[in-house]
Amino acid sequence: MSDKTSLWYFEETDLFDVLCPRKTPNMEEMHVPDVFGKDEYIYFKDQPSRWIYLVSNGRVKIGTYSSDGKEIVKAILTKGEVFGELALAGEETRNDFAQAMDSGTRVCAMTIPDLQDLMKDDQALSLKIFKIMGFRLRKMERRIEALVFKDARTRIIDFLKEMAEEKGQKVGYETMIKNHFTHKDIASLTGTSRQTVTTVMNELRDENLITFDRRRILIRDLEQLK
Repeated sequence: MSDKTSLWYFEETDLFDVLCPRKTPNMEEMHVPDVFGKDEYIYFKDQPSRWIYLVSNGRVKIGTYSSDGKEIVKAILTKGEVFGELALAGEETRNDFAQAMDSGTRVCAMTIPDLQDLMKDDQALSLKIFKIMGFRLRKMERRIEALVFKDARTRIIDFLKEMAEEKGQKVGYETMIKNHFTHKDIASLTGTSRQTVTTVMNELRDENLITFDRRRILIRDLEQLK
C-alpha cells in the first residue's frame, strides 16, 4: 500500500488540526459557513481563488465544462482530501468548479493568507502542501496519458488499482475499497460510459478478480488485477 502522506491529502490528524476551524485556535470566527446541500456549488469557475478547503464529510466534485457545455469531471473527493490548493501557486481565479455531491457535505475553509502564515512557521506543513500539489499534477498527467493511449477496460482497471493504492485496506491478500463512487462517477473519471463501466466490472467479477456492491469493492488479488 502507498504511504498516504505522499498522496494529495494529509494524514487525517494533521489535516484536521490545520484546516478545520473548530480545531484552529482563534480562527473559527474568520471562516465562512461550511455546510452545503446536494449539488450546491462551493465555488464556480472564474471566481477569485481566496480559500483552500478540506472535505470534512460527504463528497465534492471538481470539474469544468467543455466549449460545447459538456461537464468534465476532474476529481471526486471524500473525507480528508483537500482542494483549491492551486491558489497557493498563484492561481488568481478558479479554473474549475467545486460542487457538493451529498446533502450535508461539510468542508473546512481557510484563507490563503492564513495558511501562508502557518506555513512560514511550519516547514513540515509546507512540505506536505507541496506534496499535495505535486501529486495532483502527476495524477492529472497520468489521466491524460491514459485517455490518449489506453483502452476503456485498461482505464477502468487502472482506476481500481489507483483507488486501492490510495484508499484501500488490506484484508489478507485482498484489498477492500469503500465504494464512494457510482458507475456513473467512474465513467466520468475514466472517460468511458456508464454502460462500459458496468460491463467491465461484471467481467472482472466473473473472472473472480473483484466483487462489489454499493458499499464496497473487494479486489481479490491486486497483483493479478495488474
